Amino acid sequence: MKPSIIILALGLATAIGSGGFFGFSLLTDGSEELSGGSIITPNRQKVKSTVLATGAIRPRVGAEVRVGSQMSGIVEQLNVTVGSRIEEGDIIAVIDSRALQARLNQSLAQVKVLEQEVASVTAQLYRAQKLDTRGIVAKSDVEDLTLERAEAEARLEKAERDADVVKADLAYAEIRAPISGTIASVSTQEGETVAASFATPTFVTIVNNDALELIALVDETDIGDVGPGNPVRFTVESYPTTEFEGTVTQIAPTGTIISGVVNFEVMIDVTPPFTQLRPDMTANVSIETAERDALVIPNGAIQRDGFDRFVQIRRDGELIKRSVKLGTRTALGTEIRQGISERDEILLPAAAGDNSTGS
Repeated sequence: MKPSIIILALGLATAIGSGGFFGFSLLTDGSEELSGGSIITPNRQKVKSTVLATGAIRPRVGAEVRVGSQMSGIVEQLNVTVGSRIEEGDIIAVIDSRALQARLNQSLAQVKVLEQEVASVTAQLYRAQKLDTRGIVAKSDVEDLTLERAEAEARLEKAERDADVVKADLAYAEIRAPISGTIASVSTQEGETVAASFATPTFVTIVNNDALELIALVDETDIGDVGPGNPVRFTVESYPTTEFEGTVTQIAPTGTIISGVVNFEVMIDVTPPFTQLRPDMTANVSIETAERDALVIPNGAIQRDGFDRFVQIRRDGELIKRSVKLGTRTALGTEIRQGISERDEILLPAAAGDNSTGS
């Protein structure tokens, strides 16, 4: 299990002068010299609770797209290779469309024929209607021509819809990028015949490098402290000295068991710019969960007796031993969770005064 890691937020560090005991100068309200050491008092500081975890960079949902062909044919042109940068709408590949173009031309010709037919029947109907007003033609002739024109118009509309279908199919001959990104894989080549009868063949995979998120695995003992909105800092193995930032957006409702340990996936929105980040990079994550007041003393004031940790407190002119429960220790001091109060006078041994990291 990974315990929560407490990072001491010692805001007065910038006010410390050079020389002397670093933690002592910062953490002491006042001191009194004794033989063998000094008397100090605890200092109340802001403490930030931080959960440490590991994770990996992943593309967001929709950031990785597999682009395929919706029509069968020969790949006439392929414009990308692995690693190519492509923008949304760019032509990735072109399928041989000569057969479709011929079908479209045929459909358009049929449309023109039917347009002429409709025009002809309309003219006949117009003349029959004029003659009908004079009583020269039978009304049944007018009715027949009206039906004939309706049928011709219906055939024309069907031909136009057929032409639209061929135009739509013809548009699929040009395979365009649905998103901007980098070509991650190419699974075809020029001259290859693709068949889209039963399944859409994948041509390329595009990854949008500007749509990344961090998935961190947080131990079940720490997940209760993590929530949406928590600020995050992390590094990746490729750039260990560069610190990236993010924000917790979501926590998985169910856990994942890894080596017998229950972990929960925490989704983190990465703050741009992050041009150095790539999918599948491993990250060392620090999630800032809370801030509270805590008592802090110099590291050197804490002494050891086997597994017990204690400090010496002056009481009625004498030094007495007091066991303490520790929080996290840094170079600036150690948080004391239990065992002392703000009013206690604590011995800082002389040897520890020269070494802030003490025992």
